[in-house]
Amino acid sequence: MNENIFIVISAYNEGKTIGPLVSSLDKKGFRVVVVDDASRDNTIIEANKYGAEIIANAKNAGKGRCLRQGLEQALQNNCEAVITMDGDGQHSLRDIDKFIEEYKKSGADLILGNRFHDTKKMPFIRRCTNVFMSFIISLIITEKIDDSQCGYRLISRKGIEKMKLNTVKYEIESEMILEAKRRGLKISSVNIDSIYRGESSRINPFLDTGRFIKFIINEYTRK
Repeated sequence: MNENIFIVISAYNEGKTIGPLVSSLDKKGFRVVVVDDASRDNTIIEANKYGAEIIANAKNAGKGRCLRQGLEQALQNNCEAVITMDGDGQHSLRDIDKFIEEYKKSGADLILGNRFHDTKKMPFIRRCTNVFMSFIISLIITEKIDDSQCGYRLISRKGIEKMKLNTVKYEIESEMILEAKRRGLKISSVNIDSIYRGESSRINPFLDTGRFIKFIINEYTRK
C-alpha cells in the first residue's frame, strides 16, 4: 500500500530503538532506508535484521549528508515521496498518516512537522533555539514557518528532484525550506507529537546556532 513512500532515517548509535522502529514501518508497507553515520554500536545489525535497506558511512558525515544519500537512494528506486524521521523513537508513527493525507489533499512538495502546537514537554533551550531559527527562516521566505527545525517531514519526488541540497550538518532542515521556496515548490505543515524521554539532544544550541547563522550569511552572499 505504501511501497512508493520511502522512509529515510539518518541514524547514529540508535541500536536500542532502530529495530522496533524499522519493524513497525515495514509492517505498514513502507520501504525503509537507514543511513548509518558510522555508528559504534549495533545500529546496522538491528536495522538490517528488521528489513531496512542500509547505506553505511565509514566515517561520520553528518545528518545533512546522510539525508541527501537517503533521498538519492529513494529517487533512484522510483519513489513517489519520502518521509524523513529520526531513529531515536522521538517521532510518533501515528503521525505518518497526517503527512500522507496532507500530501494527497494539498499536493505540497515539502510538508513540515510542527511540534509547536504543544511545547510543554520540549526542552527549554531547544524551544528557544527553534523559535529563533524559525523566525529567521520565516522572514527570509516571507512565509510563516512554525517549526523549521523538525526532522519529521515529507518531500515529494518533484521536491527531491528540484531542490539542490549541499549542507552536511543540521542546516539541512533550513536548507530544504529555502530551496523549496527558491524553486517555487509548495510548502505545508501538519501538527505532530514528539516523544521526549529525557535524552540529551545531539544538537548543540550554541555550535549549531552558529552554523545556522553562517549558513544564512552564505545564502545571502550567493544571491
